[in-house]
Amino acid sequence: MNVEAILKAKGRQVVTVAPDAAVADAVRLLRRMGIGALVVSADGQRLDGILSERDIVHALADRGTGLLDLRVSDLMTRRVVTCAPGDTIAELMAEMTRSRIRHLPVVDRGRLVGLVSIGDVVKNRLEEIESEATSMRQFITGAV
Repeated sequence: MNVEAILKAKGRQVVTVAPDAAVADAVRLLRRMGIGALVVSADGQRLDGILSERDIVHALADRGTGLLDLRVSDLMTRRVVTCAPGDTIAELMAEMTRSRIRHLPVVDRGRLVGLVSIGDVVKNRLEEIESEATSMRQFITGAV
């Protein structure tokens, strides 16, 4: 199974925010959409950064509530770890664990084409395990 399969199942919609947007607006967007990260993009296709709940919490600890008046570009992570549509789920799990991240923008030929979260990866893996267990049960039942 690969990233492309996850995107086919969940869709390719990515919630983005402009780098010059106010952090307060980004926080409201995160809450309204019920998500944990926003891809930062000036044009919706090029990846400028990512703003996660972790970025906001760290800034809150460092700057207090004044962070809400800052721009997204002031808080975003600029060195974003990405993946490609052909990457395997095992590769994603390894990268998410190694980098201690929960969201991977999917980039194909320099363009943003999706976003995969740890929830997507776990859901996919559980479905694979259930399918394997069902196949084994059917094999065992058929062999008797």
